[in-house]
Amino acid sequence: MALIEDYAFLGDTHSSALVSRDGSIDWLCLPRFDSSACFAAILDEQRGGHWRIAPASGDFTSERAYRFESMVLETTFTTTEGSIKLTDCLPIEQGESTTDPRLAHTHDVVVRIVEGLAGTVPVTMDFAPRFDYGGITPWIRLHGRDSNGAEVEAVGGPDALDLQATVPLEVAGGVVSSAFELRPGERVMFMARSHPSHLDPPDLDVHADCDWLVDRTDRFWHEWAARCTYDGKWRPEVIRSLLVLKALTYSPTGGIVAAPTTSLPEDIGGVRNWDYRYCWLRDATFTLEVLLDHGFTSEASEWRDWLLRAVAGDPEELQIMYGVRGERRLTEVELPWLRGYENSVPVRIGNAAVEQFQLDVYGEIMDALHSAARAGNAPVPESWELQREIVEFVCDHWNDPDEGIWEVRSGRRHFVHSKVMAWVAVDRGISMIENFERTGPVDYWKAVRSEIREEIFERGFDRKLGYFTRAYDDSSLDASLLIMPLVGFIEATDPRMVGTIDAIRRDLVVDGFVHRYLATEGADGLPGDEGSFLMCSFWLVDCLELTGRHEEAEELFVRLLSLSNDVGLLAEQYDAKRERLVGNFPQAFSHVALATSALALERSGESPALRRGRSDYL
Repeated sequence: MALIEDYAFLGDTHSSALVSRDGSIDWLCLPRFDSSACFAAILDEQRGGHWRIAPASGDFTSERAYRFESMVLETTFTTTEGSIKLTDCLPIEQGESTTDPRLAHTHDVVVRIVEGLAGTVPVTMDFAPRFDYGGITPWIRLHGRDSNGAEVEAVGGPDALDLQATVPLEVAGGVVSSAFELRPGERVMFMARSHPSHLDPPDLDVHADCDWLVDRTDRFWHEWAARCTYDGKWRPEVIRSLLVLKALTYSPTGGIVAAPTTSLPEDIGGVRNWDYRYCWLRDATFTLEVLLDHGFTSEASEWRDWLLRAVAGDPEELQIMYGVRGERRLTEVELPWLRGYENSVPVRIGNAAVEQFQLDVYGEIMDALHSAARAGNAPVPESWELQREIVEFVCDHWNDPDEGIWEVRSGRRHFVHSKVMAWVAVDRGISMIENFERTGPVDYWKAVRSEIREEIFERGFDRKLGYFTRAYDDSSLDASLLIMPLVGFIEATDPRMVGTIDAIRRDLVVDGFVHRYLATEGADGLPGDEGSFLMCSFWLVDCLELTGRHEEAEELFVRLLSLSNDVGLLAEQYDAKRERLVGNFPQAFSHVALATSALALERSGESPALRRGRSDYL
């Protein structure tokens, strides 16, 4: 099984795929990020299904890269016989007039083109779809075959996947295969088209449309990236991160999924395996900030609008996450027929954390909408009514314990980070009244804000130890405390915050990178350990920058960049013992944090996301 970092990511703002170094698509969900996978070999090589194109000999080297500022992937294979290039693309639906009938549902399509570069190279193609996360082996039938190629259709229950090729295809044992040779300049094209089994596939032809789809997709991504206003020394890394965020956006609604995968383990061989193909509210603040600060105002507006639709209603019913269209039922179930990534079980779909009470998300929502207002985004009439209700809810419930930012399964506690974000919720509501001509009980809110702040300093700061603690009546540390100066609760240079930063560096940094907390079963209700949390490590970069330790901040930032794989992608965590990326991949918040920290270092803390740590921000 390939390492997590051995995969590249394809996305089309509807769905996603992971492609290994040896040319195998081992993860593909169509037509949406959270649809059931038709290729899931990353979770079970035997049952999951895959689509592989590679030299027949198996004895080859491969090098790959995305096209310049694009999401079109090119992999070059070199063998003793010669070399070939494989181009992989999830065609984009946006960017041009949709009056062309060929553009209807192009997000249900995968294009793969293999070209001879040197010598004569024998090539094999194996296409083995397995619907419902490997639970259904489809019926595969050959539609047609001639000298110009062939077409097959795989059908299983409600799902169908049609494969067209410009070479002959063979069907045996639930696998479609092809063997051919390529010389310099010769090309073979493949197109897979997903569709409901009772309907026809998208009206596209492998001979006529493959090059057109790849070219327009490449042009879309290149033109989108050109809008980025950042032109500093880390532009390639920042652009790649922003492209990942855009590719993880469900364009019909503007929601951004946390990652395109499920159950890639935080602890290899363990049970910390979660489904991240949903939209977490707490991602909103930094996602909005980084999009706005890099010139992508329309995407920020779409994300703001998705947020408003998703959380509309009674704040008592607010969830911490939603589906890409705002769905609320994300029931967690296990898939026992899958062996899991490197035997990490259970494999889960859905996420039971949706049922938790996490106080901090109310602060995330208010901070996100406040950021949108500061950026000049046109106000939505119903927005302030919702914000008032949220602040009133926080005023009534900030004293309640919750499961916290890390979604612990060990019971509710009075987490300090949650209290800080409750303060943020009320604080941003006050700012909306004072700076944006909204109306509300500002004096009452100010009194509550002061009460929350005083309690955090009284119960959340250990004077003897000299740092803020993870929770009330608990002397342990938590990396979420690094957010305190980043949201303006306390100056980064305050001695209490400096003591907290230094304590986290002393106790939670392992081999140079930050762990969320000391992972024991008592800490979060789960057995096993986990890797360093990359988002928290970038938060430490930001805190060091805000305290004037620029050289230390940049040194840590460069080390974090070195963890990216060969095509610039980061997972959720890093396992320093194994020297491997772990967790779902690629992780949106890791890339949000990368782009935020790059700009902070470039501008010496002057990016909007870090200006929240200064008293003159609000």
